[in-house]
Amino acid sequence: QVQLVESGGGLVRPGSSLTLSCAVSGLTLAFYDWTWFRQTPGKERERVAFIGKDNAFAYADSVKGRFTISRDNGQRLVYLQMNDLRPEDTAVYYCARGLPPYTDPLSPREYDYWGQGTQVTVSS
Repeated sequence: QVQLVESGGGLVRPGSSLTLSCAVSGLTLAFYDWTWFRQTPGKERERVAFIGKDNAFAYADSVKGRFTISRDNGQRLVYLQMNDLRPEDTAVYYCARGLPPYTDPLSPREYDYWGQGTQVTVSS
């Protein structure tokens, strides 16, 4: 049974940092691509970071230079390091497994397994 469990969210002030973790079980993390999406009420899920099984990276323009995705295959963890957080980063953050080949790699439909999400709130 495949499970993805996110953790590390919380309420922080602008300019702060957080590290989200995604614990993966039921499959071999190293064999797949992994992503972080985020979602706010009334909006579609937005892909913020991607790490390929070959360690290719991609970031949304809105988080480039502030967010870093990484993976620990042995520990079965996918991380999202978030620095210089802004109020507009407030969202529920989800990790997901990618299933190439991709027609639209930014679309949540291209990703099959999802965690339950972790809330990040950035507010003064």
